[in-house]
Amino acid sequence: MKGRPTIYDNREVVEKAQKVFWTRGFTATSLEEVLTAMGIGSGSFYNAFKGGKKELFSKAIQQRREAFNEFKAALDQSDAPMELIKDFFRSIARADRQTHLQGCLIVNTVVEMASLDAELEEEAVTILKEVEQMYTKAIRKAQKNGTLKNQTDPVILGRYLITLWNGMNVTRRMYPDNKILLKQIEMQLEILS
Repeated sequence: MKGRPTIYDNREVVEKAQKVFWTRGFTATSLEEVLTAMGIGSGSFYNAFKGGKKELFSKAIQQRREAFNEFKAALDQSDAPMELIKDFFRSIARADRQTHLQGCLIVNTVVEMASLDAELEEEAVTILKEVEQMYTKAIRKAQKNGTLKNQTDPVILGRYLITLWNGMNVTRRMYPDNKILLKQIEMQLEILS
């Protein structure tokens, strides 16, 4: 006779928890809320996530890293990487109000964990730095192939874009208006001409 099946930390289960964390943050999310969202009991949870809520949260932000990695792969293969980056930013303005109010899970984590948990903060900072490097690499490629006239140091432009990303994910929470956000984004993206 076999015991109860173990709930593994598969993508679907982590994604359900991620949605709760994204809306409420790590600190404000109770274990009970996470368990309800995941549809599992505490025994199964601790079998799958021996590090508890913190381990689950870490896995949730790592799923966001995977999404950025997918975008990076598309950028690496593109002959027009600046257009993909512009569309990436424009997608902010196409989001619904709830998404605006959530912002970016990774940006939120950096802010929330600043004085709370150095490990989780560092994980999120590392992801944002990887995104910045992704921008820098794409900018360098676009400058070399002539699709980006702005010859400012790619490192500076990459840092500019991550600053824009961080800022827009706070601003959209303050002003969740798609038309205004699009105008702000387009104005900022002029630097990529």
